[in-house]
Amino acid sequence: MTPRLKVGLNIAGFASALALGALIGHATAAQPQMEAALDALQGARSHLVEANSDKGGHRGAAIRATDTAIAETRAGMRYAGY
Repeated sequence: MTPRLKVGLNIAGFASALALGALIGHATAAQPQMEAALDALQGARSHLVEANSDKGGHRGAAIRATDTAIAETRAGMRYAGY
């Protein structure tokens, strides 16, 4: 094997490793299920806020619980590096 071929193969191997690392990083950073959950929670909160009356305090409790769920979802996404 010629020195030039060895250098070429080393460069190709290094480039492949970088590309694979980038793909793995993107796969772990992309969180479509968490994003969908966050969208659904934000939509649910909006509906709760627009609902008529407080329903004996349950509507307010549901809004607070939804706020907590939104915060936890965002924290999970941040933890995963998103």
